[in-house]
Amino acid sequence: MVVEEHAVEDGGPYGVTAGPDGALWFTLVRSGRIGRFAPGGGDTGGGDTGGGVTGSGVTSFALAPDAGPTVITTGPDGALWFTEHRADRIGRITTGGEVSGFALARGSGPYGITAGPDGALWFTESATDRIGRVSVSGEVTGFPLPVAGGFPAAITAGPDGALWFTLNQANAIGRITTGGEVALHRLPTPGAAPVGITAGPGGALWFVEIAAGQVGRITPDGEVTEFPLPDRAARPHAITAVGGACWFTEWGANRVGSITGAGVVTAHDLPTPGSEPHGIAVGPDGALWVALESGSLARVPIG
Repeated sequence: MVVEEHAVEDGGPYGVTAGPDGALWFTLVRSGRIGRFAPGGGDTGGGDTGGGVTGSGVTSFALAPDAGPTVITTGPDGALWFTEHRADRIGRITTGGEVSGFALARGSGPYGITAGPDGALWFTESATDRIGRVSVSGEVTGFPLPVAGGFPAAITAGPDGALWFTLNQANAIGRITTGGEVALHRLPTPGAAPVGITAGPGGALWFVEIAAGQVGRITPDGEVTEFPLPDRAARPHAITAVGGACWFTEWGANRVGSITGAGVVTAHDLPTPGSEPHGIAVGPDGALWVALESGSLARVPIG
């Protein structure tokens, strides 16, 4: 397996997703920008707005200085939607580079975001223990969780038509219907600190436990199974499903790993030491792409 790295001058890639335009879109949390990268050095899209072209196929777009863009996803309207963790906003950028945003309550701390089954975007408010919903027209609704200090983190659409999310400090997995009904499922391992979550093999939700060094699986009816990683200090962070397996980043071990539906784990080292892998997504070229907070995007061939 040959892993390629593509440097991003602005630094700090954190979240990454495949856009509807055949490019990768990513957050630059340190510089307050959104980046676009065309694998293979293709068209740079809408062009640079405010600097940041870093080479073949790379463009970046400036946000407000206080933004702190974190997680990014493709919306049902063909735009990219992202959380602005520091600015308490939900951001939107078109594939042509037009940026807009929707303000949340002060101190919300939005973190995870995903497209829901109802044509809206759903997100977590890490600082206020709420799950939020924003329509593509910008109408925001919030749903309080029955927990204090839980730090809701990542969120994903489940196979059952509900949204599933991790509660990093409450050590639980949550489920919320599009009507706002909430259920929480406590994890067997104390202090596991779940972060990333995705719909994966077997019609289940798969998640990573950053403090316990484990990958977890939860069925829609709440049955939890945990799979310890060979390196319990790996600090798994984000996870995505690819075919019959899930792939995840090991932030503390400078690796990416995969796990089959049966729980078999394989690990792959990244070439640059201390690269701090965070977000992970399947790219338009069928490869895995990883956001390295040290300043690059890594392409990991699979299949």
